[in-house]
Amino acid sequence: MFYRRKIILSLLQAFNWEIEKIKLQKLIFLASERQKDSEYQFVPYKFGCYSFSLKADLVTMVKKGLIDETPTSYKLASKVDYFKSLKEEDKVIVRDIKKHYSAMSSNLLMKYTYVHYPYWATKSTVAHELLNEAELAKVNAANKEKDNTTLYTIGYEGISLEDYFNKLIKHDIKVLVDVRSNPLSMKFGFSKTLLSRYCGSLGIAYKHFPEVGIKSNQRQELNTQSDYDKLFKDYKKELPSTLSTQITILELLKQEKRIALTCFEADICQCHRKPLAESIKALPNFKYELKHI
Repeated sequence: MFYRRKIILSLLQAFNWEIEKIKLQKLIFLASERQKDSEYQFVPYKFGCYSFSLKADLVTMVKKGLIDETPTSYKLASKVDYFKSLKEEDKVIVRDIKKHYSAMSSNLLMKYTYVHYPYWATKSTVAHELLNEAELAKVNAANKEKDNTTLYTIGYEGISLEDYFNKLIKHDIKVLVDVRSNPLSMKFGFSKTLLSRYCGSLGIAYKHFPEVGIKSNQRQELNTQSDYDKLFKDYKKELPSTLSTQITILELLKQEKRIALTCFEADICQCHRKPLAESIKALPNFKYELKHI
């Protein structure tokens, strides 16, 4: 069993075997804030801090029969002592979480995280019900909307789904433009279906333009930067054939102001989104910024 799941099971054990769904997300967030190397990251969501990876683990544990799910909560399927299998430092964290937050309702715990971690409330649909005017002002200041029109590019190599989305949110991206030819990924959350769904849940539109991607068979045997340079030299020769799509992306930028081209590679010099973005930048009437994040 993954160690991170033992933290979840130990918290359920500490909280009398059952925790409300919203409250569990907040408790794991608070536990993660105390851990040196937490395996869970979070995004601002409709009820505050939320981890897609945590949710995926909960679904898996339900399927494995480790926990049971009700419409509002998760509960341990059996009274196994998971706490004893934790590292000593994590035992301290679980005890501390129980001591300080066991008596809080889900709403009170939501308010606590909103007040102490205002960024995580920036996408909340209930913050106005829980916070006073001064507290709401801190939330609004945590991630103000940007006015300048900017074309961004971003790769997801080497970062978690939550870290990826936090980059999009902090740069106020309105539309994620997927420029992969084949939008499938072995990495959790980055295949088209899930990526599109998660974007929608965070208020980010998703568009896919496979015609500006590079076919998988063309990406074989890329071992050095010179291999990539040769690939992109050939790719640039094909860019005129996708002019209509580039114009569509530019019109999308003009309309939405902040969009991001996305592909896999972290290194912009090893991804076709760089020559693609530069080609869009060279179009007539492009008067905006281009940034790689």
